Amino acid sequence: MKSSQFFISTLKEAPADAEIVSHKLMLRAGFIKRLGAGIYNYMPMGLRVIRKVESIIREEMNRAGAVELLMPVVQPAELWQETGRFDKMGPELLRVKDRHERDFIIQPTSEEVVTDIARQELRSYKQLPKNFYHIQTKFRDERRPRFGVMRGREFTMKDAYSFDRDVAAAGKSYDTMYAAYCAVFDRLGLQYRAVAADTGAIGGDRSHEFQVIAETGEDAIVYCPTSSYAANIELAESVPLIAKRAAPTQGLEKTPTPGKSTCEDVAALLSLSLQRTVKSLVLATEERNEAGDITKVTVWLLLVRGDHALNEVKAGKLAGLKGGYRFATVAEIEEHFGCKPGYLGPIGLKKPVKVIADRTVANMSDFVCGANEADFHFTGVNWGRDLPEPDEVADIRNAQAGDPSPDGQGVLAIQRGIEVGHVFYLGTKYSKAMNATFLDEGGKPQFFEMGCYGIGVTRILGAAIEQSHDERGIVWPDSIAPFTVVICPIGYDRSAEVKAAADQLHDQLQAQGVDVMLDDRGERPGAMFADWELIGVPHRVVLSDRGLKEGTVEYQGRRDAAATKVAVAEVLAHLQARLQAPAPQAPAASA
Repeated sequence: MKSSQFFISTLKEAPADAEIVSHKLMLRAGFIKRLGAGIYNYMPMGLRVIRKVESIIREEMNRAGAVELLMPVVQPAELWQETGRFDKMGPELLRVKDRHERDFIIQPTSEEVVTDIARQELRSYKQLPKNFYHIQTKFRDERRPRFGVMRGREFTMKDAYSFDRDVAAAGKSYDTMYAAYCAVFDRLGLQYRAVAADTGAIGGDRSHEFQVIAETGEDAIVYCPTSSYAANIELAESVPLIAKRAAPTQGLEKTPTPGKSTCEDVAALLSLSLQRTVKSLVLATEERNEAGDITKVTVWLLLVRGDHALNEVKAGKLAGLKGGYRFATVAEIEEHFGCKPGYLGPIGLKKPVKVIADRTVANMSDFVCGANEADFHFTGVNWGRDLPEPDEVADIRNAQAGDPSPDGQGVLAIQRGIEVGHVFYLGTKYSKAMNATFLDEGGKPQFFEMGCYGIGVTRILGAAIEQSHDERGIVWPDSIAPFTVVICPIGYDRSAEVKAAADQLHDQLQAQGVDVMLDDRGERPGAMFADWELIGVPHRVVLSDRGLKEGTVEYQGRRDAAATKVAVAEVLAHLQARLQAPAPQAPAASA
């Protein structure tokens, strides 16, 4: 293709509201244009990348046996009311009415619709397994749309849904999709990790996130460099850092700590390691009657070591907190502890509370905690002697770098990632809610065992850029670059020799199936090079009168520090070799 036949629209500066690198570069390179908050036009250059991403996904989904269909963006509310998500999903779900005042939603995902298809079309076990997928526009009404395509309101996603006869078969479908996702991200040329993850609002029992590694990622990935262990910070197991509780060596003492309400300040005042302190966090759960009135409030005290942080997702999985919890009010804290926050602890409570100790805290001895009196802490605290054993011992903290790996194969490290894919085993969560059944061998109805599998197509663009860019612009992998090769002829509009050589090379590459762009705009070399470096085309060939007289052209890969002179007769072979060379990529880890 020639640039005169295409549309190129680059900017020297990004708009002031662009916050992160990918947002700035996509706007500057002319990939997207803002239409509204979190809503973008995908311009021709950006759409080419999207189509390449979609093509790779489609090929791997088809190879894995998934069947493509297309479900509508606008969906009847009745289906969402069957599962309860019409009300539960909250303001992120965009609700609309038609001219007859009937309720509809703008889909953020399609579990309800695909389950409706299954209950109508998949009547017998003989039709299973089945996996339907589509690549479709989604809408989620984000409270604060930001970061361009990374957290927009309208986006494109590939979502697939598997239907199986039993748990074992569903596990095989899950494994097939997991492998297909690895193949997708390998082909995209991205450095990624597949990590065990929390199932979140979608529900289910088994889940993995596919995270593109990037320093600017919002998610923390916990992994072991010497094994295959990897998990999202929300799910990563934290083993006890003290194997066995030691016998007490100190007496209990109420120690003045004036104005020192944090573990860090107390440790500094007492010249102790922060690891000797225990942090108190107070939660509350409520029981309500049929009228919705609160009938009972239970207060919970969660204890973690002073240098650790509470993991709210883990806490929310505990038996007494599964139904939902909140942080206790100051009034509730004073009622149970007789003290305002800052000096709280498990000794000398005014009213009983449920005490949950983290695994490490449960094995601590001679520790420091709040005395439930302003400006005082207890030192030399020991379980069994000074306070009862906790009601429950559980993993309730965030894993930290340097912790032992749960698989016993080394120590943990943490890196940042951007979630671009997620696979879930759903079980019968949706099939039961929608009475979606098939007939087994005995003619009895059984609920479908389901899985769902999503890839953020448009989000991949932002994630790829966050992972790979430099001061000049985007650095695309070959597989999803808008163009693979750009020919930059100097004086194309002034030199017949340059024009002829550039046209010939363009035609030869095109005939070989190479996605090539010939810049025939007649721009100055500096401006032309800057545009294509900003856009991120992986391979550039420069032709000039001077070079042609010497019988050479200049080749430069987007990651190369300098150009290489190549004989005109050898440029095709040189390009072929570079195009076939594997891109540098860190190995993906899985869990």
